[in-house]
Amino acid sequence: MASTAAPASATPSSSSSSPATATSLWPRVRRWVFPALGILVLGLLVSHAHKVDWAGAWQALWRYSPWLLLGVLGLATASHALYGCFDLIGRRHTRHTLPRLQAWAIAVTSYAFNLNLGSLVGGVALRARLYTRAGLDEATIAQIVGLSLATNWLGYGLVAGSLFAAGLIAPPSQAHIGATALRVLGAAMVLLALAYVAACKFAHGREWRVRGKRLTLPSPGLALVQLLLSATNWALMGAAMYALLGGQVEYGKVLGVLMAAAIVGVIMPIPGGLGVLEAVYLALLSGSVKQGALMGAVLAYRALYYLLPLAGGMVLYLLLERYAAGSDVGSCSDERAPPHAPPSSS
Repeated sequence: MASTAAPASATPSSSSSSPATATSLWPRVRRWVFPALGILVLGLLVSHAHKVDWAGAWQALWRYSPWLLLGVLGLATASHALYGCFDLIGRRHTRHTLPRLQAWAIAVTSYAFNLNLGSLVGGVALRARLYTRAGLDEATIAQIVGLSLATNWLGYGLVAGSLFAAGLIAPPSQAHIGATALRVLGAAMVLLALAYVAACKFAHGREWRVRGKRLTLPSPGLALVQLLLSATNWALMGAAMYALLGGQVEYGKVLGVLMAAAIVGVIMPIPGGLGVLEAVYLALLSGSVKQGALMGAVLAYRALYYLLPLAGGMVLYLLLERYAAGSDVGSCSDERAPPHAPPSSS
């Protein structure tokens, strides 16, 4: 039988002031660092905005063939559908009994809102509401959300780390990091992802208590599925942008820039990373692609990967709410009905 770790029973010691200190410092860090980063990114965007050939950007948009745009939309749809499978991993791990299609639809809906309105709205709040309406408890929802986030960023570390370690991404001069240091960082990212799989193998079945909630690691097989799904998802995102750029930049570099934009988007508290994606691509690829064509590709990517899926996410959200309301009505009517109603006499 798998062993179960006993919950810690130690009383608070002198080291318990560290979390309190960190908690008190975090609002100050967030208050000053995030606005400073915001000013930096917005300044970067403004500095490039006057150099962009906006007329060329619109011309580039109109020059895209409908078949290319349809193909990129297909890649975006496949990516969103694949992300929905992240919550099926949570379903397998927590063994909740919601239908697979419902769990998948909740994840797809939250991802569409997450991309456009931010992680707190889409990734956490909306997902928690839909799962709560479906009848799951808070602890199960927390595990599902945690596993989904872990899946996304472990795959990110595996793909980005591989690109860095292989030397496929050259750091810009303003990054103040050498090629060797970037390779070491990439190797560390890959090792971290592999260490997660190893931890799932050797600690699978053990149980921890975090703030009174039960926490367990998934099986090693499920951990490998997490890495595979997430890495494929990031590859699809890079393929969509690569197609829009018409092969003018090698795929590895396009994917690397996309991942850099993802990190900046997480740091920046801007809904949908509005302006961040554009700023990062303009800063890192403006020397490789004409700015009009580059900006046209980024605008097309935002429309096909962000905005159109949001419309689909809204439809899914309404359907999920309607389904939950119907389930509530059914459960209420079942509660009101007597368990053994006497037969009516005629």
